[in-house]
Amino acid sequence: MPRTLLTPDRLDRFARHIVLPEVGGAGQVALAGAHAVLVGLGGIGSPVLQYLAAAGVGHLTLIDDDTVAASNLQRQTIYAQADIGRAKADAAAEWVRKFDPALTVTAHGQRLTRDNAGDLLAGAGVVIDGSDTFATRLAVSDACVAAGVPLVSAAIGRFQGQVGAFAGHRADQPCYRCFVGDAFDADDCDTCAEDGVLGAMAGWAGTLGTISALRVLLDGKAALGDPQWGQVHVLDGLAPSLRTMRIAKDPGCRACG
Repeated sequence: MPRTLLTPDRLDRFARHIVLPEVGGAGQVALAGAHAVLVGLGGIGSPVLQYLAAAGVGHLTLIDDDTVAASNLQRQTIYAQADIGRAKADAAAEWVRKFDPALTVTAHGQRLTRDNAGDLLAGAGVVIDGSDTFATRLAVSDACVAAGVPLVSAAIGRFQGQVGAFAGHRADQPCYRCFVGDAFDADDCDTCAEDGVLGAMAGWAGTLGTISALRVLLDGKAALGDPQWGQVHVLDGLAPSLRTMRIAKDPGCRACG
């Protein structure tokens, strides 16, 4: 099926999107022809993948070098008991193929690094990063700046989360490094295993991150397409509350300055 067309069964599948004036038929066609790269297939990556696929994003590239563990099942909702020990990239790709065979899915069972990031992100309309270390997040951000690809970054810990959209390749917009600086390039940040995390926080951050990614993909194609560059939404699961910070471009940033 050409991605520029929606067959009757696809029209029925995405009818609830198409009746939204902010998406419409043109927006749904744009999503069908879009390519999203998802870095990290864990707690955040699970709901992101589910809702990108449910939205009909036509090409999904999945990147993760980890395997499924029993402790993942508390928040990583695309996996089941039978998946323990499997490569996450393979299990996630299988989930997509079962959910919607019309989608194209490419799986890479490797960790994104500064050396391979350019190849892994090639052709993306948006990158969604749900990885679990600052070193990887900064490698993803720097690669997005170099490749001219928008980035949606999402992170969680304990009862908190952060979601932001960055376009550091644009002269007037910040990148993720502008937000966190250079201090976290080392692979030594806190982890969920050490600090714990409320499983449902992954769902909240992941679904908000998906909405941000859809806004990026629909920019210039549908009314929903307002990427809200440089805005970081801070989620508090204890209060609960959400507040938004606006990030300034750092003229001294070594990635985008």
